[in-house]
Amino acid sequence: MYVVSGLLVILSGLFYAADQGQLGRIGSTMCTYGDAFCRHPVYVLVGAGLAALWGAFVSVR
Repeated sequence: MYVVSGLLVILSGLFYAADQGQLGRIGSTMCTYGDAFCRHPVYVLVGAGLAALWGAFVSVR
């Protein structure tokens, strides 16, 4: 789950950069298909936090 959490953090950054117009044509394509995530990348970041919490909860030591 920590890997998933890390990937979601990276994806959140990519959506933020796409919304700011820093990724060019690829960013506009991302915002076409994921408009809600481009306007609110914090949704993906919250998902990353929840995945990290879940990973900590279910980890066996």
